[in-house]
Amino acid sequence: MTILNDPVSAKLGDRAQLSYIASQAADARLNVELETEGMTLNIGPQHPATHGTLRIIARLDGEQVLWAEPSCGYMHRGYEKLTEVRSFPQVTSLINRIDWLGSFANEVPFILAAEKLMGVEAPPRAQWIRTILFELSRIANVSLFLGDLGVQLGAITPVFMAFRDREYVLNLIESATGGRFHPNFDRIGGLKDDLPAGWIDETKVVMKKLRNFCDEIESLLFGNEIFQSRTRGIGVIPRDVAMQYGLSGANLRASGVDWDLRRDQDSSMAWNKVDFKVWTHPDGDSFARCWVRLQETREATKIVDQLLDGIPAGPVMAKVPKIIKVPEGEAWVSTENPLGEMGYYVVSRGDSGPFRVKIRSASFNNISITPWLLRGVYVPDIITILASLYFILGDIDR
Repeated sequence: MTILNDPVSAKLGDRAQLSYIASQAADARLNVELETEGMTLNIGPQHPATHGTLRIIARLDGEQVLWAEPSCGYMHRGYEKLTEVRSFPQVTSLINRIDWLGSFANEVPFILAAEKLMGVEAPPRAQWIRTILFELSRIANVSLFLGDLGVQLGAITPVFMAFRDREYVLNLIESATGGRFHPNFDRIGGLKDDLPAGWIDETKVVMKKLRNFCDEIESLLFGNEIFQSRTRGIGVIPRDVAMQYGLSGANLRASGVDWDLRRDQDSSMAWNKVDFKVWTHPDGDSFARCWVRLQETREATKIVDQLLDGIPAGPVMAKVPKIIKVPEGEAWVSTENPLGEMGYYVVSRGDSGPFRVKIRSASFNNISITPWLLRGVYVPDIITILASLYFILGDIDR
């Protein structure tokens, strides 16, 4: 039995305690020196962080990413081969499903390529209406992106606001084209129909609502301290790296590259008839990519207003044969779509349908930078970086 007041017993207890502490310290030093095995993390293909059926394979050292690779192809539907068994007019109903959030914009470069091969130009009124609907598709597409940003960080309110105001834009597209999500409205030589009565005045009202939406999102989300801490300085893409990987659209302009196909190339559209600003940002981080898209949404509403004020009268369809056969030849046309540069390389052998079609989709090139971009980041930042790159899975897999 130990006597508590015995100094000898107390001394032995102190020694035992010191010995125990020393052994624990030795174990801790040993654990630090031992190399632990890394972990492979699969994000997707069915996971909210991947924005669809994309798989990100990440090798981790603790919470840090050693390397990451995107695994695509889960939604591959072979659009390029499917166009070969369709007539030229039928292709538009197929390709506006590539980037399903900006569907009308998908139709335009293909139709322009076919018109280029045929030597046909749409009437001025059709060119202006095409451009208006193109910008409405951009607004409908990017406004949802702006709202979805909050969801990535746990804020649900912005996405409700985005769905609310995006409905107004979809109503306009549906009332003009008859299709809410997949218009199939573009035609070789012009458009299917003219604008309905009262559409111009209604569109001007909606553009004001969308500018208010941009103001609300900027105040609620972009001014939020948590949002800024999760996006500023995260996922930085330098200017030269962005160009080397073939990025386009807002992802390229957010790295300081002043390039926009609406301004920098000639086309039979009406962008050269209006004044608009091409926004860039020098930082190249996740915040910059989101900020550029916010400014471009505002700018798109201004483009639509200017086009509505100056839209010319006249027909919306040029004289083309009822059965269209495109002359033999090759043509490449690309446009500044909501997600970036989208182009079609069309080969014709003089038949009613294309012989070959190569599609250059914006999302495929933009996602190609992820192995470089995700190296060294932490796991929570994977989600915000992928969100800031903004891709549509149909636009990747085609």
